[in-house]
Formats: sequence, structure tokens, C-alpha cells
Amino acid sequence: MIIMSVDFGDARTGIAVCGKSEMIASPVTVIAEKDFDKCIEKTAALAKEQRAEKIVVGYPKNMNGTIGERCEKCTLFAQKIEEMTGIPTKLWDERCTTVSAHNYLNVTNTRGKKRKNVVDAVAAVIILESYLEYRKNSGETD
Repeated sequence: MIIMSVDFGDARTGIAVCGKSEMIASPVTVIAEKDFDKCIEKTAALAKEQRAEKIVVGYPKNMNGTIGERCEKCTLFAQKIEEMTGIPTKLWDERCTTVSAHNYLNVTNTRGKKRKNVVDAVAAVIILESYLEYRKNSGETD
């Protein structure tokens, strides 16, 4: 199944995708868009372009597991994407993915403007890798 993941942000939204084999999550792009509705439109267009069969949207729970304002915005984002595309959309716990993305970029010595341009796509890859691992271990197929 082709699965696209989204690390939604107020200014930048990272996108990653995996092919039908569900083996490798690859970064696609970072959407630089502050307007909520335009970001949804651009994300929906990418989902169609990538032929996504499922969309996984990062769900940033608080470290204690509670849901805050950011989760509510991501829930709305996911609902609107699903309505616009007709593609099943799932929220996925993304706690610490941006921190992990920064750590990966430290290892590769990616700094400055280049780092700012890719960190959200790397976070989307981490979200998708986590979801793919879950699918593999749980036997989930839809």
C-alpha cells in the first residue's frame, strides 16, 4: 500500500511516502505554507500525485499522553484532508519526532538553512517509519 505521512506545522509541513512494499519511507518535500486551507490543498494535491492509498498525520500528544491545542489542529487537518481526497487518514503519535529529526541531522552535520528546509520532511519519515513498523508487527493490512 502506498502510504503518505504528514508532519503538519504552522509554517512548514513535511511529507514522506513509502511504496507498495512498505519497506522504505522516503522524504518527498516540505510545504512552506502558513495558510491552513492552502496547506490542506497542497497536501491533498501531493497525496493524489503520489497515488497515496492511506495518509498518516502526525498527532503531537503531550509527553504525559494528554491532548492539547496542537492535537486538535492536527485532527482538523486530517479530517479535511480525508474529506478533500477520499483517502483514509489516520492520526499517529509523533511525540519526539522533531527532536529525533534534529538528532539525525546532527549526525549528518546538516546545518543552517539546509537543516531548516529538511527537518520537517525527516520528521515525516520518522512518523512513517514508526507507523510501518506498527503495521508489520501488528499484522494491520488496511
